Amino acid sequence: MSPALPADDVITVTDVARSFGPRVLFRHVGFVVHRGEILVILGGSGCGKSTLLRMLMGLLEPTEGRIEVLGVDIATADTALRTRVGVMFQMGALFGSMTLLENVMLPLEMHTDLPPAARRSVALTKLGLVGLADAAALMPAEISGGMAKRAAIARALALDPPLLFLDEPSAGLDPITSAGLDRLILDLRRDLGISFVVVTHELESIRTIADRCIMLDKAAQGMIAEGDPRTLGETSEHPIVRAFFRREAAGDAR
Repeated sequence: MSPALPADDVITVTDVARSFGPRVLFRHVGFVVHRGEILVILGGSGCGKSTLLRMLMGLLEPTEGRIEVLGVDIATADTALRTRVGVMFQMGALFGSMTLLENVMLPLEMHTDLPPAARRSVALTKLGLVGLADAAALMPAEISGGMAKRAAIARALALDPPLLFLDEPSAGLDPITSAGLDRLILDLRRDLGISFVVVTHELESIRTIADRCIMLDKAAQGMIAEGDPRTLGETSEHPIVRAFFRREAAGDAR
């Protein structure tokens, strides 16, 4: 039986810093992710969004500070924690030699003792959740970019994780496909109670899916804002935050 979930917060980040040699990427970063919440990490290029996401996944350790995911200190976490979170990497990262069904079955083969028929049934169910039940036999090369993102989410859902990490889910998608993916994320949160941490710079997606966002800034080497993305551009006193949400040039903001 899986460990009980924290009552309120699925992620707690406390005074975290990350350096690469003498170069400080960010410092004094702190926030929480509430159970059932969609939190978006945003900011300009090079500010550390993807690095912070990899730290939350346990792929990188903080230089300073503490990160707890599902009640576990990420510094001491074992592989069991990774079976309780799902990840959708940028561009999907599907295995090209496997069908969509086989891609979704892979985590079940690696981490469960389910018989083949049960693994197939679970995988088909996950593909159905993302609207791809009829595409199970297709190869990644035979599907669109939007379908690849949905298949990657289905694979991330294979082990029924309470927490999903999505890296640039709307990147490279047309507006209609991107809007459909936003709706899928909201539906999964509503139907399954999943918490999401999403890295994206797509303003329409941010305003559609995010309950709350945090913003990193390269020059500030840390967080410069936290709040509701639908109002943050008007309420923040930081010029970079206002510029981001108004799509102004950086030179004008500074």
